[in-house]
Amino acid sequence: MTEKPWLAHYPPEIPQTLEYESKPVQDYLTHTFETYPEKTAIHFMGKDITYKELYESSMKFASYLQGLGIKKGDRVAIMLPNSPQAVIGFYGILYAGGVVVMTNPLYTEREISYQMKNSGAKAILVMDILYPRVTKVMKETELENIIVTGIKEYLPFPKNMVYPFIQKKQYGITVKVEHRGSNHLFSEIMKTGSTEVQLPEFDFEKDLALLQYTGGTTGSPKGVMLTHKNLISNATMCDSWLYKTKHGEETVLGIIPLFHVYGLTTVLILSVMQGNKMVLLPKFDPETALKTINKQKPTLFPGAPTLYIGLMNHPDISKYDLSSIKACLSGSAPLPAEVQEKFERITGGRLVEGYGLTETSPVTHSNLVWGERVKGSIGLPYPDTDCKVFQPGTNEEVPHGEIGEIGIKGPQVMQGYWNNPEATAATFADGWLMTGDLGYVDEDGHFFIVDRKKDMIIAGGFNIYPREIEEILYENEAIQECVVAGIPDPYRGETVKAYIVLKEGMSITEQELDAFCREHLAAFKVPRIYEFRTELPKTAVGKILRRSLIEEEKTKLNEAVPS
Repeated sequence: MTEKPWLAHYPPEIPQTLEYESKPVQDYLTHTFETYPEKTAIHFMGKDITYKELYESSMKFASYLQGLGIKKGDRVAIMLPNSPQAVIGFYGILYAGGVVVMTNPLYTEREISYQMKNSGAKAILVMDILYPRVTKVMKETELENIIVTGIKEYLPFPKNMVYPFIQKKQYGITVKVEHRGSNHLFSEIMKTGSTEVQLPEFDFEKDLALLQYTGGTTGSPKGVMLTHKNLISNATMCDSWLYKTKHGEETVLGIIPLFHVYGLTTVLILSVMQGNKMVLLPKFDPETALKTINKQKPTLFPGAPTLYIGLMNHPDISKYDLSSIKACLSGSAPLPAEVQEKFERITGGRLVEGYGLTETSPVTHSNLVWGERVKGSIGLPYPDTDCKVFQPGTNEEVPHGEIGEIGIKGPQVMQGYWNNPEATAATFADGWLMTGDLGYVDEDGHFFIVDRKKDMIIAGGFNIYPREIEEILYENEAIQECVVAGIPDPYRGETVKAYIVLKEGMSITEQELDAFCREHLAAFKVPRIYEFRTELPKTAVGKILRRSLIEEEKTKLNEAVPS
C-alpha cells in the first residue's frame, strides 16, 4: 500500500502537516479575550457572556483555587452539565496549574467514589442538586473542598427567579449550602474573588491538562492522561478540517456534553481557539434544541447520531428553520447513511461521520466536510495522524481491503492510563495505540470500521459484524433506533438479536423485519430474535450501550437456570 495514500485526497486548503503553538490550553482563552473582549463567548438559556467576562471569571476561580492550596499538577474535578460554570471551571483549573477531571453528573455514589479515589482529586466543582451525593462519599476520597453552583446563577431575569421552583418540582430536593469550611459557593467566588493568579510554567508536551475517564462499558473506567499538546493538536486538526469556517464569526451548538472529551474538544476548546460563540444546552430535549437552532442560528453542530435522529423525528420539525447549520461532525457512534442523507436534506448543511477515542483527544478520522466522501467510511486520517490495520494480536500490517485491528499514531494520542501501567502497556504495541476496533482501509486510504473487536458476534462459526446489520435495519422507514448484539446461545455459541425502537405512529412485525433483512443480508447474519423497546440504554453522550443489553441477557439466562 502506498504510504499514507489518503493525503492525495486532501483538498489544497487542508495542510498535510500542521504547525502547533507550544502554549497551554488556557493561553488560547487569554489570546481570544485580548482579540475579541466584547464578543459573546457563551449563550446560555437567554443570557450572554462575553470573552472578557469569561476570562475574568476564570481568573477569579483560579485565584480562589490557589488560595485553597491547589498547586500545579493537583487534580480538580468538575461535575456539571453544559453551563457557563463548566467552561469557567475548566479554564480556571488550568490557569491555577491544576489538572481537570471531568465527571459525569449522572454518576452514582459508587461511581463518584471510584473516580475521585482513582484520580486523587482534591476539590470538586459540583451542581447543587448533586452536592448530597458527593458529601456521602467525601470521606472515602482525598477531596478536601466542594465548590457548589446552580443553574439559576447564569439565568436571566425572571428565569433565575422561577428556576428554583422548577428544580424543586423536578428533583424533589432543595439544597442549601453555606460558604464556609470545606463548602464554597461559586456565586460568592464570582462576587468577591480576586483575579490575581500566580501563573505556573507549563511543559506543552509533558504536562497533563485533563484526566478523562473512559466510559467503563468494558470494565472499570480508566483515567486517560491527556496533555496540553494532545488537546491543542487535536483542536488544531479540527480547525484545519473546517477550513471554510471563519474565526470569530461562527456559532457552535453545544448539546454534546462537555464532560465527554468529544464535546470538550469540538465545542469548548475549538470555540475558544477560533473565537466563536458557544450556545450551550444543559441537556438534550428535541423541542428545546429545535427552538434554539431556530433562534440562535448555529453554524456548527458537533453531535452524535442519536441527537440528529431525535431532531429529525420530532413531529414539528417543519416549523423550525435549521438552514443556518453549515457543518456537523458526528462522533461517538456509527452514523447510519439514512440519517446522514435525511438530515442534510432538512438543513442544507453537511453532516459527516468522524471517528476517535477518548485515548486520542478524541478525533483521528473524518470524512471531508466539503469534498469527496465515501458511504460507510469513517473517512481519512487527520493531518499528522498515521493509521494502519494490523493482524489482530500481531504487529503485521494486513493488505488493503482485509479486516484487522486499527492502530493509530499522532500528537493527539494519550500519554497512557493514570496509575495503570499494565493497561497502558496492553494498549500500545511498538508505539501504536491499538484501538480494539476492527476495520479495513481501501486503496485510496479511506478507512472503514467493521465493529469493535469485543462486539463481533461468532455464531455457528461465522464472524458477524453488528454494524453491517444495523445499517440495513436503519434503511427501514419504520425504525428510529436499533442496536444488534450477540447473546448467549447453547447451540450456536451466540445468536444475533436486534433491539428496535420504532418511530412514533409506525408499526412493523417481526416477520416483516425478518423478510426485510433477508432481502439484504446473508442468512447467517439475519437476526434470529427481535425485541421492540420504547428506548435503548445510552451513555450521556448518546452512545447506545450494547454491552448493557448483553449483560441483561446473561442475567435472564442465569435466572432461568435451576439452582
